[in-house]
Amino acid sequence: MKRNIVLSGVGGQGILLAAKIIAEAAELQGYQVTTHEIHGMAQRGGSVTAQIRYGEEVHSPLILEGEADILASLEAIEAIRYAHYLLPGGLAVISQQQLIPVTVSTGQAQYPADIEPMLARAFPRYKYLDFCSIAESLGNARMSNTVLLGALSTGLDEIPPATWEKAIAVCVKPAFVAMNTTAFHRGRAL
Repeated sequence: MKRNIVLSGVGGQGILLAAKIIAEAAELQGYQVTTHEIHGMAQRGGSVTAQIRYGEEVHSPLILEGEADILASLEAIEAIRYAHYLLPGGLAVISQQQLIPVTVSTGQAQYPADIEPMLARAFPRYKYLDFCSIAESLGNARMSNTVLLGALSTGLDEIPPATWEKAIAVCVKPAFVAMNTTAFHRGRAL
């Protein structure tokens, strides 16, 4: 068994923390884990990606195009940008949040108006959910990454919820563990 997961989003959304929690959960479950991240212009609202690979034996942190079991994105267009990583039949878990890039706000480009049909064409198997509203209802919009983790965890049966909870406790500041654990379970319930 080997799992390949690609996370994408925009700087400041918590993609790297989400990747850290996934890696920790897999490691706690006894798997070998490798990760790879790209966050070039993240501080300026640029694209952020993380790749997590785990299994009995994993040699490389890089996921090749068409090999990701799961693609999870905290921004809809970022999901489409990295669609080529998902293997046929793989699961895409996508936030409904739309962050307008600088090229759009300056008039150099347009943000697509027909996001959901684009997602349906790109991903035969996908969840398109409002993670931000759920996180806001729990008191902190910044937890949308943990809600997303809960939603994607349903596709990773080899890691039980108790292990995810332990990973959250290891990776999140103590004052935010209970809140993030609740957010995770709300995502699982989706």
